[in-house]
Amino acid sequence: QVQLVESGGGLVQAGGSLRLSCAASGRTLRSYKMGWFRQAPGKEREFVAAIVWSGGTTLYAESVKGRFTISRDNAKNTVDLQMNSLRPEDTAVYYCAVSRTVWNRFQYEIDYWGQGTQVTVSS
Repeated sequence: QVQLVESGGGLVQAGGSLRLSCAASGRTLRSYKMGWFRQAPGKEREFVAAIVWSGGTTLYAESVKGRFTISRDNAKNTVDLQMNSLRPEDTAVYYCAVSRTVWNRFQYEIDYWGQGTQVTVSS
């Protein structure tokens, strides 16, 4: 069993930055892919970013490319999401997620979810 706890959400003005962090516990995450999803009010949960164990390969949703950066620290069992140039449409609850599935299935097959952290971007 893996427990995921997100932190770093909050209220920020458009154009500002926030850094989300997710701490994992319960077992080693070797070979797990880690990532972030988000869910805005009235919308379905959507993929944001993902990273492999080595950190050498990342994937981003088109809507956040060039603005968000995902990173992980395997020694600390954490995955971070640096969010720059935030827009009101980035407002959502952000969820940390981990999975052992193959890389091209990460967006669809998640083993564990965090409880979510609210990000609100004001215009």
